[in-house]
Amino acid sequence: MVRAVRGMRDILPHDARLWRYVEDTIQQVIARFAYEEVRLPLLEFTELFARGVGEATDIVEKEMYTLADRDGDSLSLRPEGTASCVRALEENGLLYNQTQRVFYAGPMFRYEKPQKGRYRQFYQIGAEAFGFAGPDVDIELIAIGAACWKALGISQYISLEVNSLGSSESRRAYKDALVAYLTPIQAQLDEDSQRRLLTNPMRILDSKNPNTQELLTSAPQLPDFIDEESKAHFQQLLKALDDLGIKYNVNSSLVRGLDYYTHTVFEWVTKDLGSQGAVCAGGRYDGLVKQLGGRDTPAVGFAIGLDRVVLLCELANSEVKSAADLYICVLGDELQSKGLLLAEQLREQLPQTSVRLHMGGGNFKKQLKRADASGATWAILYGDEEAKSGELSVKHLRDASIGQTKLRVDQIAQHISPNS
Repeated sequence: MVRAVRGMRDILPHDARLWRYVEDTIQQVIARFAYEEVRLPLLEFTELFARGVGEATDIVEKEMYTLADRDGDSLSLRPEGTASCVRALEENGLLYNQTQRVFYAGPMFRYEKPQKGRYRQFYQIGAEAFGFAGPDVDIELIAIGAACWKALGISQYISLEVNSLGSSESRRAYKDALVAYLTPIQAQLDEDSQRRLLTNPMRILDSKNPNTQELLTSAPQLPDFIDEESKAHFQQLLKALDDLGIKYNVNSSLVRGLDYYTHTVFEWVTKDLGSQGAVCAGGRYDGLVKQLGGRDTPAVGFAIGLDRVVLLCELANSEVKSAADLYICVLGDELQSKGLLLAEQLREQLPQTSVRLHMGGGNFKKQLKRADASGATWAILYGDEEAKSGELSVKHLRDASIGQTKLRVDQIAQHISPNS
């Protein structure tokens, strides 16, 4: 038997309903902030990620799925969405002398060690804003995250960490000081940190190795290298978060793993999913558009990891709408075609209601068991007696006090509609 590729997985009907609920809820929240959708290709030229994400990052060095097409071009499945988003807007002339607020959704691909909450094909919803230099849009994006967690009922599991990396010059000066401090003690670092010292030294601050963290206690501190303009930007952000009542923790070790970040960086994190704690991450990347061939354009964004959000919704026992709202039980083969017609009538009358017609025969008792198992709220019984009288038996499956009543077809919509 052929199995799924390691790190890829199927999302089956029961789980897919929760996924749809999470995706729809997040996208509705983002849309309330007037962000517009952009749809991005899965494949891009490898050069895009090498230039945008950074050749020295773990993603480009070790994690991308890369192939050569028949023309000999190197293509990669997208490992993240920001570089693709910048490429799409710049290529189509949507960044020059304009501001843009956009969002995207879909699968990303990285060759990582699979574990709970981390897969080789994973799903993100990202939001990006271009052309805004001040901290107000940084705040707006953080507020979008807070609104998403509230709408999903998972705020209690998630906390916010923020930091400032300063300008690109500040970051470069700090990186030089960190390398100068760590180089004499390089042999004492863990293996990943030794490699990062030569390629992406600021990622060493993220190391989970306790010995490495002990060595970092006397290392140069990033806040000491932040320029005054960046400090003012960060203080405005913190004040606004206070004003909005969004709790946060300033984490000076938060640097993010991608080369393009400057100024504000933030993560929404959880302690309830083991080692996979980052639920949403982002920050400002003012130099990326120019790095990819465009003009200097301030930009900021985030990506929400849907795999982990879904796990938190499971933890919160989120109530998810069932596949069927209304289940039609039909007794007898001769009424089956009339049952099909009835189902179509009700779908037209109740466009927001999902209607399932029972198939496979059986008496009403057996069919009602199926109706109950489907999660439907209402059942309609359609047998010889109902066919003769012209009135159908309408039964509430979740509230015995509502019980069962007889109604004509034209009365059913009003009876079961949430607005009735």
